[in-house]
Formats: sequence, C-alpha cells, structure tokens
Amino acid sequence: MGNAVAIISTIVVNKKMKKKIVEKVLEEMKKNREMQVSNNVEDVVIEVGPVETFLNQILNEKPMRFSSQQLAACTRNYSSELGSGGYGVVYKGELPNGLPVAVKVLKVSMNKRVQEAFMAEIGTIGRTYHVHLVRLYGFCFDANTKALVYEYLENGSLEKYLYGDVEGSTATRLEWEALHGIAVGTAKGIRYLHEECQQRIVHYDIKPANILLTADYTPKVADFGLARLGERENTHMSLTGGGRGTPGYAAPELWLALPASEKCDVYSFGMVLFEILGRRRNFDPCHGESKEWFPRWVWEKYEQGEIDCVVSCDGVVGEADRQKAEMMCKVALWCVQFQPAARPTMSSVVRMLEGEMAIVPPANPFHYVMDSNIGSTNSGFWSDTYQSSRETIGRDSELSVIRAVVKST
Repeated sequence: MGNAVAIISTIVVNKKMKKKIVEKVLEEMKKNREMQVSNNVEDVVIEVGPVETFLNQILNEKPMRFSSQQLAACTRNYSSELGSGGYGVVYKGELPNGLPVAVKVLKVSMNKRVQEAFMAEIGTIGRTYHVHLVRLYGFCFDANTKALVYEYLENGSLEKYLYGDVEGSTATRLEWEALHGIAVGTAKGIRYLHEECQQRIVHYDIKPANILLTADYTPKVADFGLARLGERENTHMSLTGGGRGTPGYAAPELWLALPASEKCDVYSFGMVLFEILGRRRNFDPCHGESKEWFPRWVWEKYEQGEIDCVVSCDGVVGEADRQKAEMMCKVALWCVQFQPAARPTMSSVVRMLEGEMAIVPPANPFHYVMDSNIGSTNSGFWSDTYQSSRETIGRDSELSVIRAVVKST
C-alpha cells in the first residue's frame, strides 16, 4: 500500500514539473516571437537620405538635357577641337564635377538626315549601358545649338592604330594581345545590341573609326547615328532612303533592294577583323595587285593552306598569338559571307574568338565576284568600292556587279 502511494505521488509531481517546463518553454517562445517581430519592424525602418541618393543616381543614368550656355562653359567656348565629320565638330569638355566629356556639336542647319541621326543616337545609345558601348551623358536641343554629350575616351579611335595615313595617328604599336582584346570587346558590345537589349539595336556603321578606346585600350562602339531599334520577333528591318553604312564595310544587302537585319553588323565586323589582322586598310594599292584587296588575298591563302602567311604579315609571334590570329582569320571569313543567313550570330562570334566554340572551315565568301563571268576579279572593282569609303564616290560600280550576280543566281 505504501509503495502504491509513493508511485502515485511521484506521477503527480512529474506531471506538475512537466507542466511548468511546458509553460516555461511556451513563455520563452513567446518572448522570441516578440523580439523577432520587433527586429523586423526595425529592419523596415529605412533612412530616407540613402534612398534619395540612390534614386538620384538612377535618374542621372538617363541622358540629361544641357543648355547651350552650359555646353559653352564646359567646353570653354569650344576651344579644344577633337575632330570633325559629316554631321559636325567634336570638342573636349569637362562637366562641373570634373568628368571629361566629348561634345559633338551638330550643324545648325539640320536637314532630315542629321535630324534622324540625332534622334537615333538618343533613342538607341541613350537606352543602353554596357562596358563596350560609349556612354551618352546628355544632349542639347536649343535654337542655336544641337549637340550630343558623350564620355571622353583618351585613346581615340581604333583606326589611328591600324593606318598610318590618319590625321592624329600614333606611332604606338599595339601588341597582339591588345588587338585580340579589342576584337573580342567590340564583338561583345555588338552582341549586347543584337541579343541582350530589351529591343534589338542594329548599328549599321561598324568600322574602326567608330570603335573608340579607353586609356587601357578597352574598346567601345560609338556613333549610333544610323542605328535602328527593332522588335525581337521581327527578323528583318525595313530601311528607307537608300544605302546605309560606309562602303567597304557595309553589307551587300544594304545597297540592294533586299531585307536587312542585324547580320549587316556581322558583315561589317568581319571587315574590321581583316583590318585588325593586317594592320592596314582592306583596300590599299600600295601593296601590289595581289595583296591590294586584303580580304580576297586572305581567302586565297587560306584556301591554299598557307594561313601562316596571313598570320605572319602582322608580325605575330608565339604559338598562343598565332592561334588567336588564325581563329580571327576564320571568323572574319565567316562574317563576310555574301548570304546573311550564312553569317554567324554575334554570340557565336564571341565564343569562337574566345576559343569556346569550334570553327567550321569557312566557305568562299567572295564567289559572287571571283566565280562570276560578269564581274572582274581585278583591282578596278575593289578600287572603286574602297576609294568610295574615303571620298564617298564609286558606289555605283559595286551595285552594278552585285545586282547582276543576284539576278544570275
């Protein structure tokens, strides 16, 4: 009997202890929940100052509108000229925060073509931001001043480092590693325009003069005056007003009544690759008839299995540099294929240049001239074509040959 009472007493005590333990645990859990809620409330409380700063930074990333007085002040009354072109003059300036800028002042008498270029610049590059695209800081559209304000790039355009006959050309010779980096960076910039923007952007004027270099030779694609926006589902864009681009770099379809697409930029990039490979203009009669049109000479050497001749003409040394030059040569031949569908996308171009994608042996990109009975393979045809890129004449000779080829195919 005594043992039974002891057992019952022990059970009652255990139940009371268990109840107290449970109550203690519940109380601790309640305190923890209250502390967690308190901490969450504290996390929600954000200072207004940093948010305002952040929002102002976001707003500043959009092109801002400058007054003519502001531009006159930042350029010191346009005292330092960087260069000039068909649309106007470029001056060096400095914003109040010390940021150097390049100010392109357009001709006051804005014809339709200049107006289209002005709107194209703001409507395309003003919507983008990429390490390999020139940044547009703002614009001016006053009664007496129409201008675009860009970031200033210390080393100017790529053409200064490829040709010896460009005003302001430098004696600095870029190492092959730098040239390869410029090619890859430029390709990434174009890839972003074609494949990564919310709307596809086609540049239509890729050439060394429109590839600018930073102090460490990082390339940035510039001059979007001919660029066009397009919806991603539209594979082709309608163009009006005749040919676009620069003869010698512009794809054949830009001079014909054929649909145009982003593959026009791929063709132009291929022509730039040839000039990087040879450190020369693609057409140069100083090199003799056999080598005066460099892309065709490159194809002939490739077809003959003598690609080392192409690589060595640039003074490339070392196995790693030789392999990069050979890749660039094959990619260039693919990019300038006559049929747009045969040209690779820019994402494929980047992968091939970086060695991440095998390069299929290219087909002859110049068969439409070299194998045609209607066109001559001599230098006269190419002389007209490439001389026009420097003097804006001779376009009709290129058109007559290509149109005849198109009709015969």
